[in-house]
Amino acid sequence: MINQVTLVGRLTRDPELKRTQEGIPVTNVTLAVSRQYRSQKGDIDADFVQCTLWKKTAENTSQYCRKGTLIGITGRIQTRHYDNQEKKRIYVTEVVAESVRFLDRKKTEEFPVTVTKEELPF
Repeated sequence: MINQVTLVGRLTRDPELKRTQEGIPVTNVTLAVSRQYRSQKGDIDADFVQCTLWKKTAENTSQYCRKGTLIGITGRIQTRHYDNQEKKRIYVTEVVAESVRFLDRKKTEEFPVTVTKEELPF
């Protein structure tokens, strides 16, 4: 059987690092992934995919990424369920990340956006 997912999208909020009772780092993020086609109105719709990141992947993502950051995730789909306070069974489908790639270029303030000829060192 094959259970493999590759997604590229933007984070919908800042990642928040948490730890399990055993101290294992975990981060839950939502990735906005654009669809490949336009609606009849000409709009591009997006899917909002719940993703769970563990250990060093969770730590690095929460440290280096913010809302709107473009990332790529490879992982697997996982389903689970639980009973809420009203005793209603809730089903959850999520992507458990095996790897994350940061796709936005690092923003730096070291270089000006535009450089005039007079500012060049040669």
